[in-house]
Amino acid sequence: MLVRKLCSGQPYSIAQLTEGSKLTRQAITKHLHVLESVGIVLGTRRGRENLFELDPRPIQEIRGYLDLVSEQWDRALARLKAFLEQ
Repeated sequence: MLVRKLCSGQPYSIAQLTEGSKLTRQAITKHLHVLESVGIVLGTRRGRENLFELDPRPIQEIRGYLDLVSEQWDRALARLKAFLEQ
C-alpha cells in the first residue's frame, strides 16, 4: 500500500501516507526510513513537513539484473531441452 501510493510520482507527507491505512504514523515513518536507507525513497523537508517520494532507479536496476538472469536461464533451459530431445 505504501509503495503503491508513492508510485504516483508525487511527494507525500507522513499524514497523507497514513490516510486510509491501519498503520500508525510511527509505523509508516519506520517503513519510510527503511525504504530511504536502501535508496528507494527520497525524503525532503519542506517547512514543517517531511515529504517522501519514490526513486524508481534502484528498482529499475534490480529489474534489469533480473531480466538478464531470466534470459540466461531461458537460454540454458533451451540448450538443455535441445540436448534431451536429441
